Amino acid sequence: MGILQSRLFTDANNQCLNDDLVDAASKERIRSGKLDVTQRLELAATVDPQHILSPQKGPHVRMIHRALIRLRNARPITADGSNMPQEVVDAFNLMIQDLRKAPPISDTELKSSTYGSTTAALVKALKDEVGLPVHFHTHDTSGIAAASILAAVDAGADAVDGAIDAMSGLTSQPNLGSLVEALRHGPRDPGIDPAKLRLLSSYWEQARRLYAAFESDIRSGASEVYVHGMPGGQYTNLREQARSLGLDEARWPEVAQAYADVNSMFGDIVKVTPTSKVVGDLALLMVTSGLSSARVLDPHTDVAFPESVVQFFRGDLGQPYGGFPQSLQRKVLKGAKPLTQRPGAELPPVDLEGERARIQQKLPRPVTDDDLASFLMCPRVWTDYTNERLQYGDVGILPTPVFFYGMEPGQEICVALERGKTLIVRHLATSEPHEDGTRTVFFELNGQPRSVRVADRSQVAQRPPPRKIEPGNPKHMGAPMPGTVATVTAAVGRKVARGDVLLTLEAMKMETAVRAESDGEVLEVLAHPGQQVDAKDLLVVLS
Repeated sequence: MGILQSRLFTDANNQCLNDDLVDAASKERIRSGKLDVTQRLELAATVDPQHILSPQKGPHVRMIHRALIRLRNARPITADGSNMPQEVVDAFNLMIQDLRKAPPISDTELKSSTYGSTTAALVKALKDEVGLPVHFHTHDTSGIAAASILAAVDAGADAVDGAIDAMSGLTSQPNLGSLVEALRHGPRDPGIDPAKLRLLSSYWEQARRLYAAFESDIRSGASEVYVHGMPGGQYTNLREQARSLGLDEARWPEVAQAYADVNSMFGDIVKVTPTSKVVGDLALLMVTSGLSSARVLDPHTDVAFPESVVQFFRGDLGQPYGGFPQSLQRKVLKGAKPLTQRPGAELPPVDLEGERARIQQKLPRPVTDDDLASFLMCPRVWTDYTNERLQYGDVGILPTPVFFYGMEPGQEICVALERGKTLIVRHLATSEPHEDGTRTVFFELNGQPRSVRVADRSQVAQRPPPRKIEPGNPKHMGAPMPGTVATVTAAVGRKVARGDVLLTLEAMKMETAVRAESDGEVLEVLAHPGQQVDAKDLLVVLS
């Protein structure tokens, strides 16, 4: 355990030297090397946990630090360590036991913000202490992740991830072709043919052009990733979510800082899908609603937490190391009882044949095993997908540019429905908008003229301006952020109690419940499913 201890103590010393909670005399003893191992442990435990538990620390350091934080009021540790609290010893042992349970080790927590020196130390420690294969994975958001990969290789990593040239860099993985070239003719040459990699890259470069409209608007590496520790995929998604909510590039630093603040409030959780999304959802809510960390933590300030945050603190995603911040958990759950074990352990048995029969009532075709599994895991997503397939058929057979961007006037395509059955479609023209917001599309189907009226979604912007909530009026329930109304449970004349769900909103895969802020009776319901709303739009009025 020596390497892990050494890494911990070095990190603790550096933190203590830069922390105002450590007095000058202690700092001088650190610099002169007069503190032994146990004294350094005790000193590390006095440091502010919000500083210790920063995104830059490796998972092994954070786990031990969580144990050390609980030593603040404990008796002093003797020089020989004979009265070392058992919880610190247990933390080391538990960490090693956990690492030995699931080979190979994949270092996914360090996705976007790894330092070369930290990577080498961590990989070497894992190899020396555990002896299991280590698989290193990182994103290139910082722009220098290739250095971390090469450091991991030098330290003995057994597998590393890279991306094909045409798909590499930024929030993807570092360039695989370049990594192969850098390691050629050396002791750890992977033996991959660079020419074949470039051939594959040429194909994917052409395919990527078809998806140009969906490219993220990120043109350079971002050193800010070392501040917020955001995984690469979450970094891309969160920027798109922010734009969709009306947060322009000038306000992105606010979102990034809010992400770091939320992560700190949550106790510096392991941020992988879906936990990284939970952090991002609350960060967006804080920025769009003008909420500070202090107001989120204040038990007297009502916050319409996103549903993903409620699920996280309820334990639907499992139990984080060190547990949940209890005061914040109580506020988020509003009296609901959280899970204390693996979520699946409390699920009731499922009648598979009964569920299959229930699904069959919704389908005009036999239910497949894929249908059953998808419905049981994601009932709402499966239902939306199935309804669209029933309405439009299998649009996956359309050419990719047509599916994404539509047809140009005069363009003709062939659509193969099945063997021996092909449709020839030629787009002729599109009319001007009608009064009801639709357009008529004229086309030929196998040479026969046809037409169809379709909705022009750009006409939605011509609707009358919506009513807004009155600031400070507890009877006005408004939208906490821009989005789409998903469900409405409120009904005129219905009596509600404070905390009852009135409706739910969706915004870029994030669901938020709008709850009654006081007891009363529903006087007006201004929202309906599918309605687009902006922040502070009036949705429900109570008596």
